[in-house]
Amino acid sequence: MPPVTVSAARSPPAVEKSYPRMVRAMDLFERERALRAPQAVLRFELLPRQPGVNVDDVDLNIVSAGTVIPVPVAPDRSFTLPRDPRALRENAVVTPDRAVRSMTWRAQVRTPGLPANTRRLGDLRLECRVGMEAGLISEKPTWAGRLGALLTDTPAYCDSEDNRYMFFADRPIFGVTLVAGERREALPVRRLWAGALGDERLREWLPHCDCAMLLDRTYYAPLGDARWPDETRVVFDFMQGAAHAP
Repeated sequence: MPPVTVSAARSPPAVEKSYPRMVRAMDLFERERALRAPQAVLRFELLPRQPGVNVDDVDLNIVSAGTVIPVPVAPDRSFTLPRDPRALRENAVVTPDRAVRSMTWRAQVRTPGLPANTRRLGDLRLECRVGMEAGLISEKPTWAGRLGALLTDTPAYCDSEDNRYMFFADRPIFGVTLVAGERREALPVRRLWAGALGDERLREWLPHCDCAMLLDRTYYAPLGDARWPDETRVVFDFMQGAAHAP
């Protein structure tokens, strides 16, 4: 009889992040929180990156050659990671049951008790440093190549005045205002919506950006501007009637 070839469709590669890098980011948070955000709490957050991707029922695990550790995900899509020596030795990955580029990750550093439309600049500064240490960065071609060449994902990028680390508000934003004592200043349009307003290359770079589904909630904060202290409040003017993150 002639030979029979059986082929099976391969599952698309899964989203995954380095467990050792994320643990190093947790260590960085513990080392620097007293300086930047003494009351803050660190969690990690899952966000959709493509239309139709559901991140409300993600099955998340720490996986290595000899270890599978389930990671509970809260209803707000956030989670914390346990510290497991074996998973560290085996260079484990943190992986959800979602295809690569279907979703994205962010560090979440928040001081409790602030109004729902307010973040604290010191929290955002530390959030950027944790995110860079963990490798949770965007891929926007207009800056990712330069960032990789100069700083290779290091937290030092967050100290530069022209950094483009993307933050996502909880809802679509009309504007963002910095408030420090009597000083008030609105972020310029170029620092809102991933700087996409009037960008003729939007269609070219948007598919590569993890902001594709959340463009209207994206902003850049003046992390490297020492004129704004850590206690500066970052206040959002949300679009009326806009829903929370999908």
